[in-house]
Amino acid sequence: MTPPLCLLLASGGSAAVILRDILLIFLAAKLLAEVAERLRQPPVVGELLAGILIGPALLGWVQPNELLSTLAELGVLFLLFRVGLELKDFDLARVGSTALLVAILGVIVPFLMGWGIMLAFGEAQVGAVFVGAAMVATSVGITARVLAGKGLLQERASKIILAAAVIDDVLGLIVLAAVSSGARGRLNWFELALTATLAVGFTFVVAKWGTRTVQRMAPAVHARLRAGGGEFNLALVLLFALSLAAVYAGVAAIIGAFLAGMALANSIGDQVHEMMSGVTELLVPFFLVGIGLHFDLSAFAGRTTIVIALVILVAAVISKFVGCAAGALSLGWTEAVRVGAGMIPRGEVGMVVAQIGLGLHVIPAATYGVVVFMSIATTMIAPPLLKVAYRGAMESHGEPREVPWVG
Repeated sequence: MTPPLCLLLASGGSAAVILRDILLIFLAAKLLAEVAERLRQPPVVGELLAGILIGPALLGWVQPNELLSTLAELGVLFLLFRVGLELKDFDLARVGSTALLVAILGVIVPFLMGWGIMLAFGEAQVGAVFVGAAMVATSVGITARVLAGKGLLQERASKIILAAAVIDDVLGLIVLAAVSSGARGRLNWFELALTATLAVGFTFVVAKWGTRTVQRMAPAVHARLRAGGGEFNLALVLLFALSLAAVYAGVAAIIGAFLAGMALANSIGDQVHEMMSGVTELLVPFFLVGIGLHFDLSAFAGRTTIVIALVILVAAVISKFVGCAAGALSLGWTEAVRVGAGMIPRGEVGMVVAQIGLGLHVIPAATYGVVVFMSIATTMIAPPLLKVAYRGAMESHGEPREVPWVG
């Protein structure tokens, strides 16, 4: 008879294998996070390295699978939701113009550099465009993890980064839609316009009126609930509802999760903050380790591929840093450097774009490996850069070490 646990956790393997993978991921993430902390590096770096260590690239103890991908997606949803909860009285409109400029330059510069470099190395036009598109979007989950752990979410540069990442995701979606449509043979302008309208409309409406609406409705809904944990349950419902709405609108689910957290920031108590913190600490390692699990050394068998990968990596770091920092120069050099460093990681976003290009047969396996390498490497480079960029702010906060989230 099949054990009930298999029915609940089935993902193509036995219950024992599933539980073993979960144990290995969580244990490796926490052990290497501790090692990174002792080496005065952000724990995020250790968690990312854990995925490379136990994954197919080195030890091969854990293989990517559907269940682990689902846990990773839940992890980043709760991470961005938790970040949103910390941003009390945060109005996107206050940083909107600067964030918009940061996002626009952070899309244009990387796209052109990636496209141009791949053309120079002999990549086909469509493949080069896909690499440029993969260099566009920022994975805000990594930056948010570092800033939240250091208690720096209320810094002006941090708010610019988070707002720009939201806009960046919308712009990146439009770029990807255009590139994918072109790769299929023709550009569908109606579909592109509809995608852009839905994405921009959803983000604007929730960001503009979400907090006000929730502040009015939450007390009334909570007063009518009789079951225990009413506030926590209400928060979960809003998290998943806006994440789902974001997907239907065409933007990433994490944008909906982040906006849900922002909307609830002024409406829930400390107990819910603490409960969400616990859930986040449980799930986030699967997101961070999951990125490392996709690292593939076999893609770098040829010298030319290694050279291209290194050039693309340097271009990915410089293009985002320079483009986004230039957009924030009106805030001063210190803030601009912080914004530039915070927008560098590509994470899972770049890998998703590469997977689409591979599925459309417009980029070869070697180019896919280059993009995955770029995505993981930028994700690992960003935390140490953020530590340096925010050194003054951390000293003024009196928090030289990583601190847990508290309500």
